[in-house]
Amino acid sequence: MIGRLAGTAVSFGVAAGVTRAVYAGLRRRRPDERLRRTNHAGRSVDLYAGPAAALGVAAGALGAGNGPVAFAVLAAGACGAYDDVVGAGDGRRGFRAHLGALRDREVTSGAVKLVGIGAAGLAAGALLKERPVDRLLAGVVIAGTAHLVNLVDVAPGRASLAVLGIAAPGLLRGTLAAAPMGAALAVLGDDLGERTMLGDTGAHALGAAVGGAIAAGNGRFGLAVHAAGLVAAAACGDRISELVRSPV
Repeated sequence: MIGRLAGTAVSFGVAAGVTRAVYAGLRRRRPDERLRRTNHAGRSVDLYAGPAAALGVAAGALGAGNGPVAFAVLAAGACGAYDDVVGAGDGRRGFRAHLGALRDREVTSGAVKLVGIGAAGLAAGALLKERPVDRLLAGVVIAGTAHLVNLVDVAPGRASLAVLGIAAPGLLRGTLAAAPMGAALAVLGDDLGERTMLGDTGAHALGAAVGGAIAAGNGRFGLAVHAAGLVAAAACGDRISELVRSPV
């Protein structure tokens, strides 16, 4: 018990500390217009919370001793960063829009993201589990959770709060869930204060970490239940985004 608490504290502290340090360092740099957006209220905010959270949660996952999840986090963050930069201004969201573009032989940045995060999730799942079915389900959970957190990233603080809510029960199963919680809390104040936003980089990275914690802490039944729920959420993606966008 003491060992688990210590591991949880280390993972949380490393993730929060690295996230905060990277975020502060990025804010001290010369502003990069590629990493600025106009938010829902018309304010200009930066995207620095995204790469900071991605690096922080990856460090926290390594602090928890889980290299496969750290890999999935970095891969998801990299795919999200590609979409943040290359896909800026492309209003298409969700599987249907990007798969429709692929049918028309247009490779969108969102399609690259879907394929890249899916492949990273499957690779991490293959390293986390032994049996083929469990590996597949774990991959779906990791990639699906990354997608879910991005779906709710439609207003200040929504994605970070979702990460905290989804990850918290995982603390009962292991230390890994502490990493996304630490990274999310490190930038939550600035996110809610509309000084920064996670963007696709941070949302996908944090989601992959939560999915990794779920995958690592569950057997086949739990994985199947989570995977089914995530597939259903993806199918109702537009409705979920609109619901979360509503004022609280």
